[in-house]
Amino acid sequence: MTIKNDSLDLVHHIQGGLQLLMTYAQLSVNAREIVAKFQLATSQEVQLGCDWYASALKIASRISSKYGVTTEVAAGVIAALSPNNRWERNIIDAESIIKVWAAGGSDADVLAVKCCTYPVMRQKALDILKGSDIVKTLNGPKIIEFFNCITNPMLNDLCIDGHAYSIWLGQRVVMKDVPNIKAKKLRSQIKTDYRDATAFINDELNENFTAATIQAITWVTHKRIYNV
Repeated sequence: MTIKNDSLDLVHHIQGGLQLLMTYAQLSVNAREIVAKFQLATSQEVQLGCDWYASALKIASRISSKYGVTTEVAAGVIAALSPNNRWERNIIDAESIIKVWAAGGSDADVLAVKCCTYPVMRQKALDILKGSDIVKTLNGPKIIEFFNCITNPMLNDLCIDGHAYSIWLGQRVVMKDVPNIKAKKLRSQIKTDYRDATAFINDELNENFTAATIQAITWVTHKRIYNV
């Protein structure tokens, strides 16, 4: 999709009852980087991004039906096992742990399941399966955001991971070099820029993308470009 950088189309914000108008030139440098990455998306990637979180919810629903847990629990386990884990492997790991649990496996059996994430995340997955509060157990901004995006799009949350940070920055940053993006001020600014970019894209293309959808579209595009 092509967007003219010199467009006079406007981003609309409502702040304190006042409508603020923003041209492309008034977007932050980082919001423009998000728009630029969106412009590199193929039509297939746009569709994939539009469907991404709905597809993830279907996966969680399938696992929940197969093993007798709730969809929220399945999604919570998926989110818990997501750090530093490729999506395809993330699904395999989540189903493997839930399968052992559903078969009556002990805590030790569940914790022995091989997962491609940090060992502590297996404990979080186990705690979720044992009935702990999901959001409190996840206890990390990225994985809580991921869980929210999968299970409740009405929250209009955004999942900011290392790839989303690279897109926002406008250059690839390998995961080990990603700075601490848990800081509230930085995370808030990244989310603001994603939402500004989304509003601009929607205005340009007469679309109704959510910010989470733009994050997903640019995420799959970024992964294709850098083969990550």
